[in-house]
Amino acid sequence: MHYDSPLVEARIRRFRGERVQPALYRSTSSLTLSSWEVPDEPVPFEEAVRNEFTPAGHGMYWGKPWGTVWFHAEGKIPAVWADEQDTRVELVVDLGFTGAQPGFQAEGTVYSASGRILKAVEPLNRGVRLDTGLGEPIDLYIEAAANPNVAQDFLFIPTPYGDRATAGDARLYRLAQIEVGLLDLTVWELEQDFAALLGLLGQLPASSQRRAEILRALDRAVDEMDPDDVAGTAQLGRDILAPALAKPASASAHRLHAVGHAHIDSAWLWPTRETVRKVARTFSNVCDLIDENPDFVFAASSAQQYAWLKASYPELFDRVKEKVAAGNFVPVGGMWVESDTNLPGGEALARQFVAGKNFFLREFGVECEEVWLPDSFGYSAALPQIMAAAGARWFLTQKISWNETNTMPHHTFRWEGIDGTQLFTHFPPVDTYNSTLSGEELARAESQYAEKGIGTTSMVPFGHGDGGGGPTREMIAAARRTSSLEGSPTVALSSPRAFFEDAEAEYPQPPVWSGELYLEFHRGTYTSQARTKRGNRRSEHLLREAELWATTAAVRTGAAYPEQELREIWEVVLLQQFHDILPGSSIAWVHQEAERNYADVAVRLGAIIDSAARSLLGTGPHTAVLNASPYPVDGVPALSAAAQDRQPGAGTISAADGGYRLENAAVRVFVDGTGLVRSVYDVAAGRELVPDGAAANLLQLHRDTPTQWDAWDIDEHYRRNTRDLTELMDLRVVDGPGGPALRIEREFSASRVVQFLSLDGTEPRLDIRTEVDWHEQKKLLKLAFPLDVHADRATSEIQFGHIHRPTHANTSWDAARFETVAHRWVHVGETGYGVAVANDSTYGHDVARSSSTGRGSTTTVRLSLLRAPTFPDPTSDQGRHLMNVSLRVGAGIPEAVREGYRLNLPLRTVEGVGAPDAAPLFTVDSDALVIEAVKLAEDGSGDVVVRLYEAHGTRARGTLTAGFAFTSVGETDLLERPVEGAALRRAESPAVELELRPFQLATLRFARRA
Repeated sequence: MHYDSPLVEARIRRFRGERVQPALYRSTSSLTLSSWEVPDEPVPFEEAVRNEFTPAGHGMYWGKPWGTVWFHAEGKIPAVWADEQDTRVELVVDLGFTGAQPGFQAEGTVYSASGRILKAVEPLNRGVRLDTGLGEPIDLYIEAAANPNVAQDFLFIPTPYGDRATAGDARLYRLAQIEVGLLDLTVWELEQDFAALLGLLGQLPASSQRRAEILRALDRAVDEMDPDDVAGTAQLGRDILAPALAKPASASAHRLHAVGHAHIDSAWLWPTRETVRKVARTFSNVCDLIDENPDFVFAASSAQQYAWLKASYPELFDRVKEKVAAGNFVPVGGMWVESDTNLPGGEALARQFVAGKNFFLREFGVECEEVWLPDSFGYSAALPQIMAAAGARWFLTQKISWNETNTMPHHTFRWEGIDGTQLFTHFPPVDTYNSTLSGEELARAESQYAEKGIGTTSMVPFGHGDGGGGPTREMIAAARRTSSLEGSPTVALSSPRAFFEDAEAEYPQPPVWSGELYLEFHRGTYTSQARTKRGNRRSEHLLREAELWATTAAVRTGAAYPEQELREIWEVVLLQQFHDILPGSSIAWVHQEAERNYADVAVRLGAIIDSAARSLLGTGPHTAVLNASPYPVDGVPALSAAAQDRQPGAGTISAADGGYRLENAAVRVFVDGTGLVRSVYDVAAGRELVPDGAAANLLQLHRDTPTQWDAWDIDEHYRRNTRDLTELMDLRVVDGPGGPALRIEREFSASRVVQFLSLDGTEPRLDIRTEVDWHEQKKLLKLAFPLDVHADRATSEIQFGHIHRPTHANTSWDAARFETVAHRWVHVGETGYGVAVANDSTYGHDVARSSSTGRGSTTTVRLSLLRAPTFPDPTSDQGRHLMNVSLRVGAGIPEAVREGYRLNLPLRTVEGVGAPDAAPLFTVDSDALVIEAVKLAEDGSGDVVVRLYEAHGTRARGTLTAGFAFTSVGETDLLERPVEGAALRRAESPAVELELRPFQLATLRFARRA
């Protein structure tokens, strides 16, 4: 038989595009339009409608970048529509939508005249169902957001739109349509039939019998329908296609749980204030869909976004609350935001769950048991324990599918963290968290599913995302048509819980993946936007101080504990740990706001600390030194206040051999006449640490031109273009705050670096203060320490512990891990000897071995200090920066841990107090048991909560002694609820005996004696 399939398919697609889709609306009718442009930031409905609206019309240009225009639409439904059958009246809106995807351009929110949000209008979701009767007036308002397309199709071209100061005032959009339309429901259903069958047809092999059947059915429908009367013959077309849609899926078809979703970045290529509106738009869309489809379930994460909705759109929040109670709207994740998990500290990651889960419990009575992080840039090996401690059972991510080098071997597995905790984990093989349930996506989910033969089930989160929008009625229709369709996986509208329970029952013993889920991509996020990262690091440690001293003051003096203010500050810091803020991948507006917020946080926490210290110590003529570190510092015991009787002193600096020698009893450092560190000699060990011919504290400048995502990526080819910064402007000894320091000044391109090198009186440690006035673009600044240590692995601090990574590149997995994240320290060593490199604000590192002819290998530790990407923020990191680094010789892991805390929790001096001493609220007799947080209980009971962890990677026993009387003590989860823990061995006030596994996290709750 003669049958040219490509021509037939082309004919079908043309008929659909030229005849069916234009016939979706039988008729449209114009409305009377007027508008009011908001002069500055968005205003609520009640304020907007009080302003004077002026005539508007189709074709008008509107909306300066980030501006808002309110449109008022008035009219009536035409009487001639009264007899139309199988139709629905809708408002039809086109704000001038472009080819950019939803969420990255203009969006609108439709309100009734009474101020009730009806639904959003977006590029692929333009209709709003109206309940207005014939003859009744139409009176609607549309809040139109002129959000610029910052992404520009992700060409990574510098754009002015990310900063209000450079965005300009030119109007971005041209109003195309605000009309009332008569949707033909039969034609709409026919269009969904075409979409489902054409989508499936495109995935079937050319030789497939099923493909031929579908093609024939579509061809017959085109033949039989009248192209000049699509509405009149649409049912005929549907009848012809019905048998092809009725054939059930095979018994062995892959099973997909389709969960409605809308990934809404809490900030990214828009500021957080716009996210508030995106949440309202998306959630109103979802409420409308649920009303139409009672079996539809939508999952949304991020307690912060619900909190925004409650504060700004209380009526819509109440609707959401009703649908949560009905089971259609499902809060997931249990975190305050979808946080980055590489960069936040341990306590901050814990508080993501404390804040998020408490909000969901308080507002909805819902406890999230699944952690929902589809889009973060890799996942810390500390996360399984933290999630489990928050009561989680399951974990979902998708981002690992972006790996550049290696393919993750599993889609369903148990993920094991550094302490041995395992969590059932799913990684959807559909490879997107923004699915539209297209035939291509469904086929990809089935073909890529790694557990074939054992498992049959995966999840597909569907809905427009990143910029929000969510599922559409077309996606629901696609799910219904593919619920059981021959040639396709089966699709069931589902919930996260239903999926996880199904998958876990089907596959109770999946394989185990141990260690971090390292993303082989977006490695630049460890370094971009250094001010944001420094603000986060400083805020985390200030919060530790504030809670410690406020708790100590409350217990010792009865001072009021600033619970509400601390919670508010935590929420600010937690928001800014969102996976496009803290990683440095947002527009300038976002990072400018973050820096302002961090400055405010510092002021507020400083006031809390000062108030607590004065409540604790009284007022008088003395000066006290506060040590919030878990270790003694310069004679001040851990977690205590004292007069600083012992001054640490300083090493000496003297001219030598054309350079300078820095020296104390433990270490000798030689800096040559060009300011390069040529020798670091460990006196106790009697060994030189700088390899022959090498220089430590070497600043290196690299070309940094990622192949794709500017602010996100550091690509391996940066290493091919390296410039050692050796040009010297000034080298001299100066008086520093702790004694003499060697000042080294260098200039390069348009930038300037000043470093201060110093030793204290006794410690085997070189302190390096680096001040950079940075004016580069597309450059990467690293600080290198070549070390004469044969290290086969590097140890990096992560949350509540550390992780070992190979320094070699034996496998493709090793080679791909060429840039890694560490928190306060990195350690390299050989048996019996090691070196720690600590920092106070840096996260990106690379550690590699170098061969030395005839002398084995040496190890180089490099810190990534600064980058200068031009997208999405063209001025990223320009200006002044301050970073502190220390090199600790003869260090094991215990010394590395201590050094990290010392550098990040400096002693605090408080003058004008009555007594300089305050005993610690807790002491612990094991260096391996680290107290991470001391606070009062979240429930306001006055109980004291202490969180600690095993830091050395060993099984550790110790006694925790409370400096106050308590009636009982018990282990809790992160939400401070009792659990049957394994850490607490015996308790008899004031002592608690503990035993912790390597890296075990323990939370103890002490009930105080009245």
